[in-house]
Amino acid sequence: MGWSLRGKAQLVLERTVNALVPESAFIAFSGMRRHKRVLGVYPNLLRPKTFSEKILHRMVFDRRPILTMLQDKYAAREYVRERVGDHVLPSLYWVTKNPADIPFDKLPDRFVVKATHGCGWTYLVPDKSRVNRDDVMAKCVSWLSYNYYNRSTPEWAYKHIEPCIIVEEFISDGTGLTPTDYKFYVFGGRVHLIWAMTGRYVDLRSDAYTPSWHRIDRKRRGKSIGMPLPRPPHLDEMIRCAEILGADLDFVRVDLYDAGKVYFGEMTLYPSGGGEMSDPEANRYFGGLWDPSFGRTGRRSQKDPAIRASR
Repeated sequence: MGWSLRGKAQLVLERTVNALVPESAFIAFSGMRRHKRVLGVYPNLLRPKTFSEKILHRMVFDRRPILTMLQDKYAAREYVRERVGDHVLPSLYWVTKNPADIPFDKLPDRFVVKATHGCGWTYLVPDKSRVNRDDVMAKCVSWLSYNYYNRSTPEWAYKHIEPCIIVEEFISDGTGLTPTDYKFYVFGGRVHLIWAMTGRYVDLRSDAYTPSWHRIDRKRRGKSIGMPLPRPPHLDEMIRCAEILGADLDFVRVDLYDAGKVYFGEMTLYPSGGGEMSDPEANRYFGGLWDPSFGRTGRRSQKDPAIRASR
């Protein structure tokens, strides 16, 4: 059986199981299996303590509508606009459900094409004069035909996003094809961890930093950047932006860029499907920072250092 046919058969099987088995049970089963494969142990879904367990717990049980809005790359722009402002949003050139109507001739020399309802569905166009337009449209058609929820480990927030294609500003900080990606881990409205990623699509590397920009030794799948990165010029502004966007949420990862000014990238609810904290100590520590009741009560977690310091 060829790989293409095998992949289609697997997809049909997964959709069949998904249709017959209750949604939460199916997500729990697939998530627990992946957790064991990636981290070596089965998760405790009923009394989650680690960061990875709480990611999976959210995937199985959390059905707040706001999660769908945040994961939708088009709808999230409005969320950012209302809380932070237009100035951090990349320019939006086009929104469509039909890739054939993308106005290539009217677009700037550089731009980025994205699907709103998935992860990693991005087509970079650093030079419009050399782009294969048919290839761009074919890629978009492929994205639009697929529900990202229908993966081996379903992530519920993607399930009801209306598929669209957006064309945005091409962001560059002069370091390569893509700018350095700063990922802010926000727990109860406070940034506690920053992952800096470089070389996406070419030679992906990453390292962890504290909010005061001290590099820390945190194990993660993939390669280290090696040498310490300089403190981003707009770090304080990026932290403020991330904390405003995560102010009403128990946990969210906010991805930002520093390219002459602060740019918003996206918000992520299930980083790596819960499989990125390969260091057990770090997994427990960041799990301890996550208070799932925060996003539902509107109260700041009693674990928040700002509250403890005020006592």
